[in-house]
Amino acid sequence: MSRIERRFATLREQGRTALIPFITAGDPLKEVTVPLMHKLVEQGADIIELGVPFSDPMADGPVIQRASERALAHHTSLHDVLEMVRAFRETDNDTPVVLMGYLNPIEVMGYKTFAEAAAAAGVDGVLTVDVPPEEGSGFLAALREHGIDPIYLLAPTSTAERIRKLTAAASGFVYYVSLKGVTGAGNLDIAAVADKLAQIRTVTGMPVGVGFGIKDAPTARAMAEIADAVVVGSAIVSRVEQHADDPEAILEDIGNFVGEIREALDQGNGD
Repeated sequence: MSRIERRFATLREQGRTALIPFITAGDPLKEVTVPLMHKLVEQGADIIELGVPFSDPMADGPVIQRASERALAHHTSLHDVLEMVRAFRETDNDTPVVLMGYLNPIEVMGYKTFAEAAAAAGVDGVLTVDVPPEEGSGFLAALREHGIDPIYLLAPTSTAERIRKLTAAASGFVYYVSLKGVTGAGNLDIAAVADKLAQIRTVTGMPVGVGFGIKDAPTARAMAEIADAVVVGSAIVSRVEQHADDPEAILEDIGNFVGEIREALDQGNGD
């Protein structure tokens, strides 16, 4: 059983919804990332989604695009991201870490080399938004060989056939994109999300996380009643941007915000 599977099994027993905060590795400085990962866990994160900076993050809105730009300005590479995970693992061997990014840096490194290095660093899952399963057989094989869960995105427009295909290729959990468009845009229709999650659950027993549009505690609380996990990205990254010149303020502000989200999720679960 992978770290991701174990974490969801524990949360299921506790009747709790997973909190999955997203940050971009190297934003605003390389040396901030690992302390921030630990702060997220301290404030209630169950899984960390760590963005790999990329020059053309086409699935992301302007907030996360700018985060990649800040990280790349300090030459944050995929090798650096793996080293950050390795450093995080020195004192936390329990919290799952999922890398989120795009195929190009991985392809440059090589599928086998990347999978070996990611597993050795302590990476648990990889979400590559531009690699559908029908085009990623070699990449999927490399991940599975090294025990890394491939995470896939489902969308409001995903058909039943597409849901079956993606969930068959995925492991760990699936990530439902609750809005049409890029990260950080729009407002959530909770009822529509609930309907789509019900459809997804007729196809798979894997946990379903929901991301995009979860910007505050009230939204997180409502989502906790229907989702297995809540992913919070742009609302966190925007706080990094606000305090880009003050790393201590980043830790304090994001720590407080994530703590509020955790409390809201627990309230939504009836605690």
